[in-house]
Amino acid sequence: MKKLVLPPLARVDGTTTHDYVFLRLRQAIMVGAFRPGTSLTIRGLAAALESSSTPVREALRQLTSIGALKLLENRRIQVPAVTPELFEELISLRVVLEQHAARRAVAHITERQIDQLVEMDLAIDEAIARQDKVGALLANQQFHRTIYSISPDRIVLPMIESVWLQLGPVQGVAMEHVAELYVVDRHQEIIQALRQRDPAALVKSVGADIGEGIGGFDAPAVASLLDVAAT
Repeated sequence: MKKLVLPPLARVDGTTTHDYVFLRLRQAIMVGAFRPGTSLTIRGLAAALESSSTPVREALRQLTSIGALKLLENRRIQVPAVTPELFEELISLRVVLEQHAARRAVAHITERQIDQLVEMDLAIDEAIARQDKVGALLANQQFHRTIYSISPDRIVLPMIESVWLQLGPVQGVAMEHVAELYVVDRHQEIIQALRQRDPAALVKSVGADIGEGIGGFDAPAVASLLDVAAT
């Protein structure tokens, strides 16, 4: 059996093994390391993480409780399948939640934080140029997470990340099979709107960023994408 390989994640000093295993598995799901319908085993994940089974079991329990994974009747763990209806609902939620968080961040973001966003956007371009799709996804998520975490509504970022988790397996397949998800760099528009402290322009740019990425697939394209994801 081929050994499972998970995307790397730097371990912050002081992070417990339980927390690190959870964060790394969450990241793996979020960037599409597992396809929809994939069955996971504690033994296989423990080997990939070079960990004992106890923190893996606890991480799987946590991820199952938030809907990122599914517990089957035979007690196996599976990455949930995504239907066209669920895909459409998740994209709609992304737009609503992320536009809300972005709008709320406008009054609180600093010029230094905007400068950091510029650097993050360059990191995305560099990852794409070297065809590092996982790196591009991670950098893209960090770009958006940085904006949304500035919002004083602390509850919204976990909700956004929950949607990312459920879309992650499909996002990973999209990055493998779609040559170009973005025609216009909406991140530049987002950065400009933040510099001008323009909530309306920011909300429009965030919506366009989602809509021209994975959210821009029409119904036949979504069906085709989900078929590929299920194989």
